[in-house]
Amino acid sequence: MIQKITPFLWFDGRAEEAAKFYVGIFAGSRIGNVMRWPEDGPGGKKGDVLSIDFELEGQGFAALNGGPAFQFTPAISFFVSCETQAEIDRYWDRLLDGGSPQQCGWVSDRFGVSWQIVPRQLGDYLRDPDGAKSRRVMEAMMSMVKLDLPTLTRAYEGR
Repeated sequence: MIQKITPFLWFDGRAEEAAKFYVGIFAGSRIGNVMRWPEDGPGGKKGDVLSIDFELEGQGFAALNGGPAFQFTPAISFFVSCETQAEIDRYWDRLLDGGSPQQCGWVSDRFGVSWQIVPRQLGDYLRDPDGAKSRRVMEAMMSMVKLDLPTLTRAYEGR
């Protein structure tokens, strides 16, 4: 099946570096097609990467070395659903390498791309019809930088 919608990321000369960084973090990942500048031009030198396709956990991405005109903001982020605290820790630590932590499970990586590293259970906890449970979880989450699943679970259970 052909992927209909592909996230397309704009980098300033670091598209290949970013693609290799992400492929090294997520399982089931690979570099795809690489397009290189055919000759020196306003955006690059002959042989430099112009664009690169890569896949993370089965999701296709494309990256472009488009120059310094645009920067990433947290207004768009990638949500990574995790089953365990060990998985949260692994993704958090790898993406944080050279990046910066944000509140509530968000991390901005070394390229400025924002990621949300979130336990799968959090959505269920926050949607619980028991308002007291969901409120306790929300309060616990708002006090965290990296999300801590055992603490969120204790808040949910009222312990």
